[in-house]
Amino acid sequence: MTLLALVRHGQTDWNAGRRIQGRTDVPLNNMGRAQALLAASALRDGGWERVASSTLCRAGETAEIIASALGLEPPVTHPGLVERDYGVAEGTAVADFRARYGSGALIPGAETNERLTARTLTALIDLVAQEPEVPTVVVAHGGVIHALLGHVSGGTLSQPGGRIENGSVTVFRMINAGLRLAADLENVGTECST
Repeated sequence: MTLLALVRHGQTDWNAGRRIQGRTDVPLNNMGRAQALLAASALRDGGWERVASSTLCRAGETAEIIASALGLEPPVTHPGLVERDYGVAEGTAVADFRARYGSGALIPGAETNERLTARTLTALIDLVAQEPEVPTVVVAHGGVIHALLGHVSGGTLSQPGGRIENGSVTVFRMINAGLRLAADLENVGTECST
């Protein structure tokens, strides 16, 4: 069994402006750096031994801040943890995105939720295989965490339009390549603004 704390990266200017950023590589802003420190504080006594992240800079910087604050080695990156590819919707305002695609309409050029879930599960299995049973902080993205919550809960924790807050922490257990929500540690969160 391996504990995995999935942390959504800190805020970017696109998050603050309520824009879909997907794979667009937008850096953290000052609020995002503060949220990364809050996440590290929430994780401080959890016995975490390593940090991993998506290859996108907003996740990488969040992971570096957390690793430094926890006194851990620099984070490893995994391309399978990148955010969903939103195709033609990249850069659109969230309100416009919901108006156009909120009812489940297909987004031209976008990665499907099923593909996103399969890709991120494979990445987590790979990370655990590299260092089995090592409690790991994984810094990723709202779409990634949303998809994983939907997967482990049969869709009950992943509602359309639901928001995974920047800097929030959700803890999972991986047992024999199966992912489960750690109910006793669920959503060890940090207070943060949009």
